[in-house]
Amino acid sequence: MQNVKNDDLYDEFWQFAYKRQQIFYNKVKNVFPLTDDEILTQYKFCNAYRVLDRVSQYLIKEVIYKDFEPEDMVFRIVLFKIFNLPSTWEVLEQNFSPICIKSFNFEKFSRVLSNLKEKQPIYNNAYISCANKVFGFQNKHDNHLKLIEKMFIEDNVAQKIIECKNMEDGYKLLLQYPLIGSFMAYQLVTDINYSDAVNWQENEFTVAGPGAQRGIKKVFKKFSSYEDVIIECYQKQREEFKRLNLDFKFLDGRELQYIDIQNLFCEFDKYCRQAHPELKSNRVRIKTKYKPNLTKIAYIFPKKWKITLNY
Repeated sequence: MQNVKNDDLYDEFWQFAYKRQQIFYNKVKNVFPLTDDEILTQYKFCNAYRVLDRVSQYLIKEVIYKDFEPEDMVFRIVLFKIFNLPSTWEVLEQNFSPICIKSFNFEKFSRVLSNLKEKQPIYNNAYISCANKVFGFQNKHDNHLKLIEKMFIEDNVAQKIIECKNMEDGYKLLLQYPLIGSFMAYQLVTDINYSDAVNWQENEFTVAGPGAQRGIKKVFKKFSSYEDVIIECYQKQREEFKRLNLDFKFLDGRELQYIDIQNLFCEFDKYCRQAHPELKSNRVRIKTKYKPNLTKIAYIFPKKWKITLNY
């Protein structure tokens, strides 16, 4: 089946990607106002490149770029991403440093997180971690900790992931576990691939999450699969930016990858809730307002990418 576009919304999708990237560069160069788009001014949206978001930057600097063996690196990434919240990681670091497979203890980690939960959130609300009681515990975090124990202590999943030949194999391996759905598994293999524990090709595999699916259904009238749309947009990005006379600033020449296109469709779905409320879906508003964070970030990237941010 040929992918059939809603032409105006298709063009607006690329304009959204351009404006979101322009906001990023305006921020790092201290150019204000960041944008004249009222929706992007009022509400919080992720960056065009996933790696530029604050949590991804924290993950690379504080979780990945440390001196650990590959198995422990995979463990650290999965443990961090389950909660996906730097403040939670910092408390675990204070109590269990160095965080590695050997230092993990279900009872001790549970005690610390139970106490922390009484004071502050322990999960990032950017996306909802699966929360069923598959391991029989009342607390969500205890089920997740028991999952970590099963994966890394009982099943030696870290070594199995390292031995996976490609991202799809890693994805399928993680998807076998409870509490890890297709969206989470794709996010995990993307983050694991930021490290040197594996060296998978990024653009051989993709999965459209629920938000991306909603965005794709708004932009395309007919399509063969969500993933085919992501791949097509990846392949045509330079052509479309040129056609629309948009000087998109690629990240040191690095094109938007499958994961970035996937995320952009999710963010565009959010954008459309305000820009095009007539487009019905099961989400009708944007939850998070934009609040400027004045803390500067010294951006770094996975070493294997060999890129430098040009301001």
